[in-house]
Amino acid sequence: MTYVFDSGPLIWMFRYYYPDRFPSLWEQFDELIANQRIISVKEVSRELDGQDDLLANWINDNKQIFQEPMQNEMIFIGSIFQVSHFQGLVRKQERLQGKPVADPFVIAKANSAQDGCVVTTEKYKENASQIPNVCKHFNIPCINLEQFMEKENWKF
Repeated sequence: MTYVFDSGPLIWMFRYYYPDRFPSLWEQFDELIANQRIISVKEVSRELDGQDDLLANWINDNKQIFQEPMQNEMIFIGSIFQVSHFQGLVRKQERLQGKPVADPFVIAKANSAQDGCVVTTEKYKENASQIPNVCKHFNIPCINLEQFMEKENWKF
């Protein structure tokens, strides 16, 4: 399985699983990165720009996981936004301020990746325009950070 990380789980990992306190977790995480089983998208790195030093340093050290979208992913993003309800993925304030929005790119990357699965902190809510709702609509696996650790059989 290829895990496509949204910004939320990365923030949580640095907020709650400090590398100095959970070295074995980070060793396993780094191994999945080395095996290209954890990836993300450029828009996630743009969303996280300006975060605390540990996360910012980690992003700089792992630039290879933050991939540019491919043409088939851009076409799929168009499919997402053809569902008028999902146009809410890009909130008005983000559009007006020109802020980066990673959600559609994360979903598209998971759709194009072999055995792709989105990892997010967002939760499914009936009639919402959030990652889990879009993933459910397009039959793309979507899990949270705890479920990711469970799938990998991590115990610390």
